[in-house]
Amino acid sequence: MTRQLSRLPAVAALGGGHGLSATLTALRRLTDSLTAIVTVADNGGSSGRLREEFGCLPPGDLRMALAALCGDDSEGRLWADVLQSRFAGNGPLAGHAIGNLLIAGLWQRLADPVEGLDMVGQLLGVRGRVLPMSAVPLAIEADVVGLPTAAPDEVMVVRGQAQVAKTTGRVVGLRLRPDRPPAHPDAVAALQEADFIVLGPGSWFTSVLVHLLVPELADAIVTSSAERILVLNLVPDDETAGFSPAAHIDVLAQYAPTLRLDHVIADERFARLDGHLRTYVESLGAHLHIARLGMRDGSARHDPLLLAASLAGAMGL
Repeated sequence: MTRQLSRLPAVAALGGGHGLSATLTALRRLTDSLTAIVTVADNGGSSGRLREEFGCLPPGDLRMALAALCGDDSEGRLWADVLQSRFAGNGPLAGHAIGNLLIAGLWQRLADPVEGLDMVGQLLGVRGRVLPMSAVPLAIEADVVGLPTAAPDEVMVVRGQAQVAKTTGRVVGLRLRPDRPPAHPDAVAALQEADFIVLGPGSWFTSVLVHLLVPELADAIVTSSAERILVLNLVPDDETAGFSPAAHIDVLAQYAPTLRLDHVIADERFARLDGHLRTYVESLGAHLHIARLGMRDGSARHDPLLLAASLAGAMGL
C-alpha cells in the first residue's frame, strides 16, 4: 500500500552514471528532500585518471548526480553544462570534465569528501544532496563465462568497472575490492530516514547491484521502513544482454535474498518482452507500473517527465 504523507517525501536514490542521472532529473520535480547515493567504483576516463593520480574517490558519477540536481532555470542549466563540459585538445587536461577537476581540487583542501560535495552543491544550488556509497574508492571484479578468448564454460575474472560494463561474456559472479567495504554513514542514515528508496535504472551489475555488495547499505535498504521502488532499464544493456525484465529482478534476489520490492516501474515496450512479468512481480508482493518511459527520439534513455509521472504514481503523489 502506497503511504500517504502530509509533506514532500524523503527519497534516497541509488545508482551511478546516466541511469542515476535520469532518476534524479525526474525525482527533483517531485521533492526537495532527495539524497543520491552514488557508486564509487569507476576506473575509466577522467575519473580513472584522477583516481590513479591522487588516490581519491572517482568523481565522475558524483559529478553527474550533482549536475542532474541543478535547477531547471537558466542559471541551473548553465552550471550543469559547466560541470559536464570537458577539456578539448591533446594535452594533459584533454578529456577531463571541468566538474571532476573542481571536485578533486576541493577534496585536496578538505579532509572529508562529503564536505567537498556539499560545498559544490551549495555553490550550484542543487535540490538535494549527493553522497558516495563508501568513503573509500572501490574496485569491481566479475566472474564471466563465454568470452571469445576462453573455452565456452571457462570462468574468467574481469577487473574494473569500465571493463565489466563492456564485457561480451555473461556475468556469473560479482564482488567488490576491498571485500565488505564500509558504507558512508550519511548514506546509511539517508536510507533509514527515507520514505522511498529508488534503485535503477542503469548498468545492472556495475551501477545498481553493486550497492547491495556493501553490507551496511544492503542491510539499510532491506530493513528501512521506506517503500522500495525498482526502475527497470528500457532495454538490456551490455552487462545484461538477452535478459528478460524478470531476469533483471532475479539477479538482485541472488545477491539480496531478503530484499522486498514494493513497486516495479517498466517501460511498456520492455514489459511486452515478458508476458508473465505482472504475475511475477505481484508474486513478490510488489505493484507493477507500466508506461511509456522512453525519449521520443527512440534512444535508450528515460524521458524525465514520463519517469517523474510514473514515480509520482508509485509514491501516491
